[in-house]
Amino acid sequence: MDGVPCRVAEEEARALARDAFLRAGLPPRAAEATAGQLVLAEMMGITTHGLNRVKTYIDRLARGVADPAALPVVERPAPALLRVDGRNALGTVVMVEALSAAMEAARATGIAAAFCRHSTHFGAAAPYCHLACEAGFAAIVLSNATPVIPPAGGREARLGNNPIAVALPDPGGAHVIFDAALSVSSRSAIRRARDEGRPIPPHWATDRHGAPTTDAQAALSGLLLPIGGTKGAGLALSVDLLAGVLSGAGFLDRIPDLEATPGARQDLGHVLILIDADRLLPAAERGPRLDAFRRSLCTSAPLDPAAPVRLPSDRARAQMARAKRDGLPLPAALLAELRQLAAAPREGD
Repeated sequence: MDGVPCRVAEEEARALARDAFLRAGLPPRAAEATAGQLVLAEMMGITTHGLNRVKTYIDRLARGVADPAALPVVERPAPALLRVDGRNALGTVVMVEALSAAMEAARATGIAAAFCRHSTHFGAAAPYCHLACEAGFAAIVLSNATPVIPPAGGREARLGNNPIAVALPDPGGAHVIFDAALSVSSRSAIRRARDEGRPIPPHWATDRHGAPTTDAQAALSGLLLPIGGTKGAGLALSVDLLAGVLSGAGFLDRIPDLEATPGARQDLGHVLILIDADRLLPAAERGPRLDAFRRSLCTSAPLDPAAPVRLPSDRARAQMARAKRDGLPLPAALLAELRQLAAAPREGD
């Protein structure tokens, strides 16, 4: 969303998002949880999954894609194993409940795995990892998604652009978090190339016949290509085996495309694994080992001397610190949209 950036305090941004969700019919706990996740993503620099999603989620609530009144149900079939029925709540609500329950279980057992079904889009994975790290847990987060990627050797969409996130807590607060989806590029980047009249690299996407293309317009009717070719497709498949098949959620083409069926329920699946890091390796040992890891990696020779090697989360941590100090840089149009949504009549009024 274009516009001159406006610096907005974290508390104001959170209040605007929370009020917008309250007016859309979410209960206070769900509104607070969803606002918190989107603000945290925005602060980490994940703007594609930040506050510009407020309107998207409200629209999905209005269309029945997600149920504003749904309360996820957590079952514990074993001490360290959780089964979460999202009951078609917003994915942010489902994951915050899963995170809370998994933390409780992992504190008791040292490790916990939560498998979620009947969910919707949960936003970015990194914010959940950050919250886990702040509480002292290493984390793995997976989710499946609407199919946009072909399987190895195929030319039809079967695999989602499924995110994988891995995180390790740093006793000093410099947590290491890696979060990535599995396509080479994104539809938003392809749309931008089309709007600017630029070709795209041939390894980004296919046309509608499954052939690699440099034509951005043709790519928007085709498929995204996975990172690493068949290996990336294999990773996307592996995520869906756990987050889709094993969780009891939808999988592959059982997950509907919301553009083709705007009011459909997605039945997405997520996986959250937490490890009590101090139990496995106390902070007094883990801190120096992580410092040594960081030094070895970040002092390796860079391709560009002006761009030193960094850990995946270094930039996000710097952006979070600046956002806390100076406020979140929001485009003026997005800020105006949030204020309008926060002042809208309440659902049912």
